Amino acid sequence: MICAMKTSTPDLIDLEVMAQAAECLRTLAHPVRLRMVQMLLQNSYTVGELAKACEVANHMASEHLRLMQRCGFLSRRKEGRFTYYEVAEPHLQDIMDCIVGRFGCGCPGK
Repeated sequence: MICAMKTSTPDLIDLEVMAQAAECLRTLAHPVRLRMVQMLLQNSYTVGELAKACEVANHMASEHLRLMQRCGFLSRRKEGRFTYYEVAEPHLQDIMDCIVGRFGCGCPGK
């Protein structure tokens, strides 16, 4: 009995869309940005709070936040004179869960 081989390819995402995804993933591929995402998945924070927790200058924290906001990962809201950043992309939780699952507690030898 001869089996018929499937000649069509499965539904694939358009390469232009994959290029956009790759660009956004490159944006996340930085330890400071990942730490910011980890924090922002728990609560909203100001630039100063994030900068202090990530041990970077405020202007550097602002740049990291701007890049992630450009990809649609984050949003911001004003409260008086403070601007708070928060997660706008719910799938960031899935990405962070994957990182935690793969790299665990960050212990050496893990």
